[in-house]
Amino acid sequence: MTDAAERAILPRFRQLERHDIREKAPDELVTTADVESEAILSEGLARIIAEAAIVGEEAVDADRSVSARLRGSLCWIIDPLDGTANFAAGEGPFGILVALAEHGETIGGWIYDPRTRRFVAAQQGQGTRIDGLPVRSHGSGQRPPIAAISSLLAPLPARAAMLRRVTQAFATVPIPRCAAEQYPAMILGRSDVTLYERTLAWDHAAGILCLTEAGGVVTRFDGTSYRADDERTGLIAACTPELWQSAFEQVRDPQ
Repeated sequence: MTDAAERAILPRFRQLERHDIREKAPDELVTTADVESEAILSEGLARIIAEAAIVGEEAVDADRSVSARLRGSLCWIIDPLDGTANFAAGEGPFGILVALAEHGETIGGWIYDPRTRRFVAAQQGQGTRIDGLPVRSHGSGQRPPIAAISSLLAPLPARAAMLRRVTQAFATVPIPRCAAEQYPAMILGRSDVTLYERTLAWDHAAGILCLTEAGGVVTRFDGTSYRADDERTGLIAACTPELWQSAFEQVRDPQ
């Protein structure tokens, strides 16, 4: 991950040319740094566990059938440059996310911030470490608690009533458009709850394991567990079980 950051990402930060950026979907950018970072990560991870399949965000963009590998026995999941829109604008935050899943269940997660070199690592059943030190998530301590809400929720009429309930119970802030920043921010107590609409595996598998191994709780809006091979949308991430319960009571349909 540090190799990808040093070779592909940091040399291009605020140095991108017009031909280095393209729009692969409405309001979704990809840069030369994304593509080169994924190539470096894919090559390196294949050397670590040769038998594991690899699902990279840009590989899926080029060939949607690659995502079927998420349902296999062992799979690396790569977001080579999370927060690409921020990066392309010459701003932070941005980072690298790598997860290892077994039969759709995440068993390892790693998050790297190229600018600060902050490294978050978690393995199933072994807790979470930031820069080598064990951490526990505890929440912000603010009253009302802080809820970061994905902008993708706002335009959806089906979510309107839910958002009204959440905004009455929480102090709401936008997410930084970078899961590689938001999940560590939650572990470090900078926000209490995050609500996501889109939950692609390369954006969330690593962060969810890091947060849950630190003592947080992450589920779908209906309370069921997240899986890397699950294509449903909607996610509640909370720093503690108590904060999750409070958010879940606002998210679920009272009828």
